[in-house]
Amino acid sequence: MDTRRVFIKYLAASPLYAALPGFARSFAENPSSQNIDGVITRCGDALDVFDFEPVARKNIPPAHWGYLVSGVDGEDTLRANRDAFARYQLHARRFVDVSKIDMSVELFGTRFNSPIILCPLGAQKAFHPEGEIAVARAAKARGHLQVLSTVTSTGVEEVAAARGAPVWFQLYTTSNFEITAKLVKRAEAAGCPAVAVAVDLPAGRNMETAARWARTDTRTCTACHAPGGSGVFTRPMFSQLDTAGLGISSSSLTWDFIKRLKDVTRMKVLVKGLESGADARLAVANGADGIIVSNHGGRATDTGRGALDCLPEVVAEVRGRVPVIVDGGVRRGTDVLKALALGATAVGIGRPYIWGLGAYGQAGVDRVLELLDNELMLAMVGVGARNLHEITRASIIGPA
Repeated sequence: MDTRRVFIKYLAASPLYAALPGFARSFAENPSSQNIDGVITRCGDALDVFDFEPVARKNIPPAHWGYLVSGVDGEDTLRANRDAFARYQLHARRFVDVSKIDMSVELFGTRFNSPIILCPLGAQKAFHPEGEIAVARAAKARGHLQVLSTVTSTGVEEVAAARGAPVWFQLYTTSNFEITAKLVKRAEAAGCPAVAVAVDLPAGRNMETAARWARTDTRTCTACHAPGGSGVFTRPMFSQLDTAGLGISSSSLTWDFIKRLKDVTRMKVLVKGLESGADARLAVANGADGIIVSNHGGRATDTGRGALDCLPEVVAEVRGRVPVIVDGGVRRGTDVLKALALGATAVGIGRPYIWGLGAYGQAGVDRVLELLDNELMLAMVGVGARNLHEITRASIIGPA
């Protein structure tokens, strides 16, 4: 049980505190306090992103929940993503005028209210009937960047309309470049200014936890999966395309793919899924416009190395020539600040906003963003950083 809940429960049971003026009344008027051992009963009661997880788990079907929570193999990387943040501490500074805090970030000429990005995650209608549309509306309300998956359950045109501004498109390369080019051209026609090429799943993955949860699901799943297995090619981005014999990715790609892609699109091309300085250097040399340091949320190679651990060597090789974004394990505003201090231009979240989506739809995603933005603002105040440029390596203490 969360330490905070244990402490509040203790206070609630104490005759001393219960006798204080207003204390007992506050418990009677606050549903979350009444339900201290359970889950929140209203979206607004969430005090951190973790409060959404048990609600989402209750709402989301077992097989879909298993897919969301699963890592790969023994899930060492999944755990490492979170553990990496604990190795750094904030370096508090005082007597700095922090009356005005600017959390905005500019990416390829567009300014967003926050450096927190909504990472691509496929088939979001598996977690809520409104799926990507609910996420887009929350991103619009808060001024956050949304990145849409190739295997979205809603077409890019509808998502962009709901967002009220362009979204980025995450590309699975497929095994046929002609099909890939058509996906890219459709995203560009919908107004996407950037495409993030996922390169960390060239030969599939071993998602044991997802498979175990699926065994507990007694539903007939042909509504979203083909009788023989995954229905990724029935998703909207593949409509009217010949997908016979198509693979979602290719194990034969080399760095030449970046040039081929840039030859067929005007969008900025980022490489998503890099974890080493050597690959970052090659990405820039081959024309990449940006890099996303990521291990697919612990769902690619089970290296046992957190994404945050990989960030410094990538930043060192890039030397500010292109934006570097990182995702993986982010659960707090302080996590965001630590990543920014290590050189990230922006920071992605995945599971937290899907917890919000699965729990309360658009309102849940909105509240997740509100909580994380507020935590980041308070962390910036604490280290005396009035804007993102003032968040530097000196803002944190930890491994050199």
